[in-house]
Amino acid sequence: MASTEITFNPFLPEFHADPYPFYHRLRDEDPVHQTPMGFWVLTRYDDVVTVLRDPRFGREGFAPLLTAVYGGNADQQSLPRSMLFRDPPDHTRLRTLVNRAFTPRVIENLRSRIQQIVEQLLDRAQDAGAMDVIADLAYPLPVTVICDMLGVPPGDRDRIRQWSADVARSLDAIGLPADPEIVERGRSARHALGDYFRGLIPERRKRPQADLLSLLIAAEERGDRLSEGELLAMCILLFIAGHETTVNLIGNGMLALLRHPEQLTRLRSEPALIQSAVEELLRYDSLVQRTARMTTVAVELGGRKIDEGSMVVAAIGAANRDPAHFADPDRLDITRRDNHHIAFGFGIHFCLGAPLARVEGQIAIGALLRRMPGLRLQVLTPEWRESSTLRGLKALPVMF
Repeated sequence: MASTEITFNPFLPEFHADPYPFYHRLRDEDPVHQTPMGFWVLTRYDDVVTVLRDPRFGREGFAPLLTAVYGGNADQQSLPRSMLFRDPPDHTRLRTLVNRAFTPRVIENLRSRIQQIVEQLLDRAQDAGAMDVIADLAYPLPVTVICDMLGVPPGDRDRIRQWSADVARSLDAIGLPADPEIVERGRSARHALGDYFRGLIPERRKRPQADLLSLLIAAEERGDRLSEGELLAMCILLFIAGHETTVNLIGNGMLALLRHPEQLTRLRSEPALIQSAVEELLRYDSLVQRTARMTTVAVELGGRKIDEGSMVVAAIGAANRDPAHFADPDRLDITRRDNHHIAFGFGIHFCLGAPLARVEGQIAIGALLRRMPGLRLQVLTPEWRESSTLRGLKALPVMF
C-alpha cells in the first residue's frame, strides 16, 4: 500500500470534478476495497462484470435501504420498488412488459422524429452564436422523446423536470450517508411523480393512445401481470431513466470532444465515425459511474471474503478505464476497436433504453458538429452536478 491509504469517498469535490485518478489508484492499490463504512468497491473490469452478471449479487437486499430513503409501507404515499431493485422472477415479469417498447427496430422508427426535434432545437440557438448544450439540447431532446413515448402532455414537461432531478440526486443516498435535505427532496419528488402519473392514468383508461402508458395500463387491467403501484413505479423509472442518462451522454460527450480538438476535427471530417465515436464517449466518461448489489451468500473475490448481506459497489466508470481491457484507457480515441465498455451495465439489468440513448447521442452530437463549425467552450472548467452515481454537467456553455 502507498504511504497514504486510499479510501473511496465519492462526496469529495475533486471526485466530482474528475473521479478517474481515484479509480486508478484504487485499482492499483486495493482493487477489492472495503470502505470504513463496511461496503465494498470494485474497480477492475472483470470483477465489475462478475458482480453484474452473477446471481449471488442481487438487488432485493436494497429493500430496507430504499425504505430508509423513500419511505415504507407505513407511508401511505409509498410505491413499490421498481424493476431496477428487483431480482427474478419479479424483475423478469416487469421487464418483459416494457421490452417491446425499446427494441432496436422500434428505436430505428423513432430516428426521424429524433432528428426533427434536434434540428428544431438547434434552429432556436443558431442565430445567437452561443448556447448551453445542456439546457438547449441535451435536456429537452430526451425529455421530449420519453414524454412522447409515455404520453405525457407537452405542457407538463417543465413541471416534472425538477422532480426528476431531485429523485436522481437522491440515488447517492441509497446505502451511503447523505444530506437529509437531499433525502427529503428525493422522497417528496418521488411522491409527486407518483401522484402526477396517478392523475394521468384515468384519462388514458378512458382514451387509450398509441403510447407506452396505455400499453402498461392494459397490462395492469388484466390484473395478473402488473399492479397499480407497479405501474406507477414503472412510469417513474422510465421517465427518469429515459432522459437523465442521455443528458449526460450528450453533455459529457461534447465536453470530451471539445477538450480533444483533434478528435472533434476527425469526427467532423468523417461523420460516418459517429457510431464508434459515441461508443468511445460512453466509455471515456461514463454517464452512470456506479451501481451496487447485495451479496445473497458469502463470496470470495480477488482473494477477499465478502460476507452475505454486504453491499458491493461496481464502479462502472473505473471498469471502463481498466488498462487490462482498454489500451491507453485515458486517451480518447473515436476509432477505438473492440470497445466492450459497460456504460449501460451488464447482465439482466442491462439498460433497457440503451438503443434509444445511442441514437439520440449520435443524432444530437452529429448535428451539433455539422451545424456549428466554430464550436468552442465558453468556460474552461464547466461545473459538474453534485452526484457520484450519475455523472453529468450542470451546464455546458459554448460559442460558434
